[in-house]
Amino acid sequence: MPVLFVLIWSTGFIVARYGMPHAPPLKFLLLRYFFSIACFLPWILMARVKWPATRMQWAHLALTGVLMHACYLGGVWAAVKAGMGSGLSALIVGIQPVLTALWLSGTGGRVSARQWGGLVLGFAGLVLVVSRKFGQGGEADWANVSMAVGALFAITLGTLYQKRFVKPCDVRSANAVQLMAAFLVTLPLALLETESVHWNAEMMGAMAWSVLVLTLGGSSLLYMLIQRGAAASVASLMYLVPPVTAMIAWLLFSEPINTATVVGTLMTVMGVAVVVRPTSAQALALRR
Repeated sequence: MPVLFVLIWSTGFIVARYGMPHAPPLKFLLLRYFFSIACFLPWILMARVKWPATRMQWAHLALTGVLMHACYLGGVWAAVKAGMGSGLSALIVGIQPVLTALWLSGTGGRVSARQWGGLVLGFAGLVLVVSRKFGQGGEADWANVSMAVGALFAITLGTLYQKRFVKPCDVRSANAVQLMAAFLVTLPLALLETESVHWNAEMMGAMAWSVLVLTLGGSSLLYMLIQRGAAASVASLMYLVPPVTAMIAWLLFSEPINTATVVGTLMTVMGVAVVVRPTSAQALALRR
């Protein structure tokens, strides 16, 4: 699942390149939430999936939906629409593992010295991969950087909150609740956008991929990974997204990959491996 999640999540920045020229970000996301809910609801009804048992569980899921869908995606896509490159936006959001580790260490959670080393190594590789994005005229300004930083804090808080408060439940009904909350929050903001949606082949392809692959696939995998794994380990997977995004952009758009990209990717992979590798006690428990 981690490998599949990274591959799927990395395409989110690529999809923005196809979809953003043809729609304002919040209207695009509003349609994405609507079509995703339309896919989940029949599946839930036909499979007789149980909904969350309590109102509190509904509230917890709704809040994570607002943070991890409406705020995170809204921030990233708005930043891309405002001119920020995919590499720079991926770098900013890629700081999430560091924020997660800092939060855990500050609240009594345990982040070992080995894991800190892996986080530092992964972050160094991440910076190396996307460093060529800095200094390009017009790519970053206070507005789009603020949007991306807001998205960073939203996905970090959403991940930590879900791990702490959301009890295990069926991923289909959980995702549906999260998407409905994101839809309701995004709706009034999307109505303020004056630009209209232009439906063409690129727009329809971007929407189909966003709904069927990113939401139904990627968001569901993220939910399951958070429920099953440690927060620091799950967050560390985000380190792999910018390098993989660079590889996909090279394949699709012939964007050049230099030596720094290769070296940085190797550093990032090694850093993630160090963070997610179980300790001796955990390995012994798994063998038992």
